[in-house]
Amino acid sequence: MELEVRHLRALCAIADAGSLHKAARQLGMSQPSLTTQLRRIENALGAELFSRERTGCRPTLLGHSVLSRARPLVAGMAVLVSEARAAADRSAGPRLRIGSTASRALAGWLRRLRERLPGTDISLQMDVSANALLRQVAAGGLDVAFVHEVEGCPLREPPGLDRRVLVEREPQFISLARDHPAAGRPVVELADLASDRWMIDPTVDGEWDGLRRVLSDAGLNPPVLHGDYLTASSLIAVGEAIAPCQPTSVPREDMVVRPLRDDPLGVRLLLFSRPGAYEGAGITSAGADGAGDGPGGAEVYADLEAAYREAALQAGVYRQWLTRNKSPLLHAPAA
Repeated sequence: MELEVRHLRALCAIADAGSLHKAARQLGMSQPSLTTQLRRIENALGAELFSRERTGCRPTLLGHSVLSRARPLVAGMAVLVSEARAAADRSAGPRLRIGSTASRALAGWLRRLRERLPGTDISLQMDVSANALLRQVAAGGLDVAFVHEVEGCPLREPPGLDRRVLVEREPQFISLARDHPAAGRPVVELADLASDRWMIDPTVDGEWDGLRRVLSDAGLNPPVLHGDYLTASSLIAVGEAIAPCQPTSVPREDMVVRPLRDDPLGVRLLLFSRPGAYEGAGITSAGADGAGDGPGGAEVYADLEAAYREAALQAGVYRQWLTRNKSPLLHAPAA
């Protein structure tokens, strides 16, 4: 078997993700397929590149050597593709390619951008992995990415990207069945949830590590289920699980959203872009705040800020939290 760029890209993804499961998710393939591909690569080279451990995969000495040579090749191919796409884009008309992790601010943000840029082709790509989205921005596959960074689990930021902080620390609330004993309280204590089954999506960058740290600091070791949050919603509704959630989440007839005492879980909301990315969207006015995020960055950021504020104020429990904490989000900035 001859090694190809896709094989080298897979090796880099495994090393960056630290596990075959996460790497497969980022690469858009099944874990068995990636495992088979890794085995073939190792057979072709004649030795193991990763040691499989209970906590994930670690590069062997040979693995580190191969990765040191693979990364420049993968990066060079990404630059080649990016420059080719940029050349094609210049004749294809203005467009803005957005990547995002889940957020209730997205609908309002897209609406505002379409109003601001009526002739621009605006696309959206969702991913549970913020790191995967940032790699796509760096490689030229996306222009901007709106992502969250779990507290204590910093993102791997590719060099050269512009970054703006939307919210320095957004508290994470908890979703409970409406008949849960703690659902009637305005603020929930972590200790009141010690016997509940928590559900977490381990493919979301930092999510499991962040929750595990908070539970450990509180001296709790509850049972934890791993799965996606769509499945979590159905389990929460019937009292089979609880789960962290964004404070902008809207309660349902069978489910409530509550803040946790002292807000132990938090994330930072960030907007990343490539330098000059907004020029391709047909935005030519310079940013007014001198933030260094390229032409038009201030306008795109302002639209996102307004959309997030709108989503936050529509969520009653979060609006109460913002009022108690005297958050500046309650007040729109001067035009």
